[in-house]
Amino acid sequence: MGDRSGELDLKPDFRNGSLTSSPEDTEEARETSSGIEVEASDLSLSLTGDEQMAEEEEEAGRRGSGDGGRRGTEKESSDERDSDSLEDTGTYSIVDEDEEEDEEEDESKMEDGRRETPARRRRGPKRPSEPERDFSEEEAALERWVHSEVAALPPPTWCAAPALGGREIGRDPRAFMYRACGARTFVERLRLQHGLERHTGCVNTLHFNRRGTWLASGSDDLKVVIWDWARRKPALEFDSGHKSNVFQAKFLPNSGDSTLAMCARDGQIRIAELSATECCKSTKRVAQHKGSAHKLALEPDSPCTFLSAGEDAVVFAIDLRQERPASKLIVTKEKDKKVGLYTIYMNPSDTHQFAVGGRDQFVRVYDQRKINENENNGVLKKFCPHHLINSESKANITCLVYSHDGSDLLASYNDEDIYLFNSSHSDGADYVKRYKGHRNNATVKGVNFYGPRSEFVVSGSDCGHIFLWEKSSCQIVQFMEGDKGGVVNCLEPHPHLPVLATSGLDHDVKIWTPTSEAVNGLSGLTEVIKKNKRERDEDCLRHTDLFDSHMLWFLMHHLRQRRHRQRPRDPAAGPEEESEESTSSSESSDEEGEGPDRVQCMPS
Repeated sequence: MGDRSGELDLKPDFRNGSLTSSPEDTEEARETSSGIEVEASDLSLSLTGDEQMAEEEEEAGRRGSGDGGRRGTEKESSDERDSDSLEDTGTYSIVDEDEEEDEEEDESKMEDGRRETPARRRRGPKRPSEPERDFSEEEAALERWVHSEVAALPPPTWCAAPALGGREIGRDPRAFMYRACGARTFVERLRLQHGLERHTGCVNTLHFNRRGTWLASGSDDLKVVIWDWARRKPALEFDSGHKSNVFQAKFLPNSGDSTLAMCARDGQIRIAELSATECCKSTKRVAQHKGSAHKLALEPDSPCTFLSAGEDAVVFAIDLRQERPASKLIVTKEKDKKVGLYTIYMNPSDTHQFAVGGRDQFVRVYDQRKINENENNGVLKKFCPHHLINSESKANITCLVYSHDGSDLLASYNDEDIYLFNSSHSDGADYVKRYKGHRNNATVKGVNFYGPRSEFVVSGSDCGHIFLWEKSSCQIVQFMEGDKGGVVNCLEPHPHLPVLATSGLDHDVKIWTPTSEAVNGLSGLTEVIKKNKRERDEDCLRHTDLFDSHMLWFLMHHLRQRRHRQRPRDPAAGPEEESEESTSSSESSDEEGEGPDRVQCMPS
């Protein structure tokens, strides 16, 4: 009991959360704490070998064991607790001092930070850099442009219910059909009705007969299919006779749907004679271009005359009544340089006039009665958007069409917009309307009017969608996903009904009808337009020639021909028989008729 009473009387202080000594033993506890810290400093010296650090720690220990200084009684209690609980470690005081110094440094940094905060606030927000400012301005401009393209239109003036009531009481049923086919209400309700599947390659051409009962399609598989499109089945299928991709197949008007004109990548212009027993009697070649032939221009009421245009810059006038049907009409030139052609169309109100477009930015209009190659290269007048005349970008015209009455001329430019010209304007006139939002880059893409009075403009796009603009306002009124393969090339309106046929990289033909219960909300249109615009701008910066692939094909074809000429012929082999009747012009040859190897969807 005496031994126990001689020990320090430690009492738990629950209020402070620590152990404290009695007042009479405070001095003894201070001496004990000081001695332990000195021993700890000596032991640390022996472990670290740093004499200077040991001296500093020893001096710190003396200050801690003095009168308390600025730490006071709380520091003394802490020293006693340390000496009792960790007296065997020998390094406790040193570690504790380091932590205290770190805490002081952290506190000083926090105070400095608080002092710096007002100064940082006074400097204000960070100014954006020049690239960031340019990017934000471009985004704002893009947003304004997209908003202008998709702005809401006023309500349509034609309503189906009153018009149906008027038709029931005998108010001009024919006028009802015209107004219904050209009504925005029906266009906004177009949706996919069904697909026509038969081809095994990309479908490059579509054409309704005049009655609208049959639909002709041509493909990379070299076949032509005549569809009974309403019953969703083919009425006739035959080999075109071409050696490469079929680019166009059209019913000749007033021929009883028995004559079909065709052109292809091999440069041949061929005629197919169809029989009433739903079979093809024969096909024959009537003209030969030295390059690909993309389009034919039909004379509206003639069953035997039409025009063809090719990448050799030549326009042939073809009359099936002649022994030699093809005659060279014009060679398209810009100064002394030939201009390869991709499209041709005849003016429906004046069949002597026709327009062509191709590998430059000019729409050229000719009059067959006034062609004089010594005067302005035979051109009657030229149209071009003024900002493209001296542009560094290599603009090309992939397709052009006249409106139903020949008053308007629509041209689609490669990786540019679609422009509407007034065909009655003078030479060199600028465009009157511009249609934007789609992208025409990957293929030789078509464009067309829709509606009996050409009320709308319709085009495919590289994004796989179909765009319809109102001709008068240039606003997008319909936007549909038309091709899973990514590109829509052909768009053919029905001659009498609100029906649209389309095709592209997919191997089927799609039929669209206004059977949707609700108006299309143009969902996703804004994002698609932005994407098309950005991709076009990026390609314009590269300044690439989008038609260099044709030059590559020409060189490869030339090399193949040279190897073919140098290969020794087998004397036992007889002459190659020509199975087709050739009545081409004197400039054509069978050698030129051998087109390139079959290629899926000519890249443009």
